[in-house]
Amino acid sequence: MKLLKLVPDDTNIKFLKWRVPFFAVSLLLIAASWALVLTKGLNYGVDFAGGLEVRATFTQSAEAPVGELREKIATLGYGDPVVQRFGEDNQVSIRVRLPDDVSADKEAAQAAANTIVETLQGEYDDFRLDGNDNVSGKVSGEFRQTALYALLAAMAAIALYIWIRFEWQFGVGALFALFHDVSLTLGMFALFQMEFSLQIIAAILAIIGYSLNDTIVVYDRIRENLKKFRKMPLPELLDLSVNETLARTVMTSLTLLIALIPLLFFGPASLFGMVAGITLGLFVGTYSSIYMAAPFLVWLGVTSDSFVPTESVADEQEKKARGLV
Repeated sequence: MKLLKLVPDDTNIKFLKWRVPFFAVSLLLIAASWALVLTKGLNYGVDFAGGLEVRATFTQSAEAPVGELREKIATLGYGDPVVQRFGEDNQVSIRVRLPDDVSADKEAAQAAANTIVETLQGEYDDFRLDGNDNVSGKVSGEFRQTALYALLAAMAAIALYIWIRFEWQFGVGALFALFHDVSLTLGMFALFQMEFSLQIIAAILAIIGYSLNDTIVVYDRIRENLKKFRKMPLPELLDLSVNETLARTVMTSLTLLIALIPLLFFGPASLFGMVAGITLGLFVGTYSSIYMAAPFLVWLGVTSDSFVPTESVADEQEKKARGLV
């Protein structure tokens, strides 16, 4: 019985033949994404925009009714609340976004907290308020700044790692591929105005990790082939390397997609933005490892001379001493 192969062994797709038009399209998408971010902006959640946090315990329940709480608080006019369990299963954190004028006014913020608490106390007999805090816009601005630094540090560290492991041209190609992936993800959130919270930062970091993994697999095969086929033209060598790793890329992407699709369509609403971001990142990460990271090596002038042959100089000298060559 033959195993099903999604990608035949003799696959020979000329990916690099279309590198210029695909690169041009990618540049347009990056520009459009940043134009959306700068004009429409991101729909920041409570973490980044400021708001109100209420902490409570349901004393007579084994688990807090997170779904019901989210629906009831949404009817109060504070947008989509973030309701999460923390500590014990019957403890929750409820966060809502407040208008800037309300968030800056302590009395108005406290009135909003009282409205939420009174509503929930009227619905649940075992509701116990543990405390509430007003997250100011200044603190939220610091969260945004810290999140930005985390993303930039991750991308810089990855570029440095690839530079050390391969050559500087590989580091530049990988960094641009990551910039491409992050830009398109931000563009999607700006276009559809989905809530941008700390969950989305986690999603972007996951996208960076996936894209990096895919890129390194391709780069590792390119390095091996540069040692083996030292006279092969670079575009042909890159096509060969991408085709050789294509089966692994397709299988990895499909495996992740099988896990993400049910969450995307049937998962809780609080996870939709995060799952949508990772799903988009799955496609753009695969695309960028082929049409962003690989073509950069052609334009930056990578040659087989940058790498030592498969047999080391010491091995060749030993063979000469034995009269084998």
